[in-house]
Amino acid sequence: MKDTPAAPGARDAGITAEPVRPPLTRARQGAIPAASGDATPHSLFEDVYALFVGTVLLSLGVVILQKAELATGGVAGLALTLSYFTGLPVGLLYAGLTLPMLAVTIRSMGRAFLIKTLIVTFGVFALTALAPSVFTIAHIATPVAALVGGSVIGMGALALARHAAGSGGSGAIVLWLYRTRGWNAGRSQMLFDACVLVFSLVSLNFGAMLWSLLGVAATGGILYVWHRPGRYTGY
Repeated sequence: MKDTPAAPGARDAGITAEPVRPPLTRARQGAIPAASGDATPHSLFEDVYALFVGTVLLSLGVVILQKAELATGGVAGLALTLSYFTGLPVGLLYAGLTLPMLAVTIRSMGRAFLIKTLIVTFGVFALTALAPSVFTIAHIATPVAALVGGSVIGMGALALARHAAGSGGSGAIVLWLYRTRGWNAGRSQMLFDACVLVFSLVSLNFGAMLWSLLGVAATGGILYVWHRPGRYTGY
């Protein structure tokens, strides 16, 4: 049996450190591979900056899609679809749809996750409301809007996920399934998004829905490639 390495400074005192055994979490059971022992926690500044960047990217993606009258998946897609149908601000609908979904995940995701996701939610509400007075998109081709808007939303969701925040209600559900069941975030998001796209037909024609599907694939592809269990060792 190998000797347990001594703790720093303990060798001179003749003390052998006892091994520290972390609790048997779902990650250690195999649902989610555990992070490496040398992973460095994010600082408060890094968390704040990630929330800012993620919120800006989400808002920009929604504005791009809205200009082309396209939808997307998740809560953003529901908000866009209902905005076309009712004329209500997309940010207001986004916030209103997110809050009930957060209530489902709060016990498993914790207070910090809830606070961060609420900050993101109301940030998207504020930025999408301010967008028309800050910049104007004169024209954007539909295929470009789908690819760019979807990719920007995906990168925003990824930035938030890396810092334990959800990109709205659907993002909270996806991360909850990832953390508690080990389900791939990209696959879960794509399934949710497929349901949202079918619903979008209440406001969009079939052609616009197909272009929206391209944007959803761009979003889900980013999460599928860069947010899978074991790939990221920070927290």
